[in-house]
Amino acid sequence: MSQIIYKIVPERLWREAERNGSFAGAPIDVADGFIHFSTAGQARETAAKHFAGQTGLLLVAVDGAKLGDVLKYEVSRGGALFPHLYGPLDLNAVVWVQPLPLGTDGLHQFPALEAE
Repeated sequence: MSQIIYKIVPERLWREAERNGSFAGAPIDVADGFIHFSTAGQARETAAKHFAGQTGLLLVAVDGAKLGDVLKYEVSRGGALFPHLYGPLDLNAVVWVQPLPLGTDGLHQFPALEAE
């Protein structure tokens, strides 16, 4: 299993995290008590389910191996195991950040993801 996990983030929130040196999560993450991530195989469904039609998004790739034991894979949507981070995201674990634009079909256009 790849250790790269993905977070879809509004660009304004991510730029704030870059200024602060860590990412505490989006409002839904704060409310749930952990930062929601997706694996490569889950990211497109997450975008369609939770970010449909939204622009101004970034896709953040994170090396899950650098997050230690505060990263847990837990049962969520459809019984699948999703990565959840119980604590702020250290930006040193970020591998890359790329725009997540909408295509002409109304779906987000993903770059190649590790382990697809």
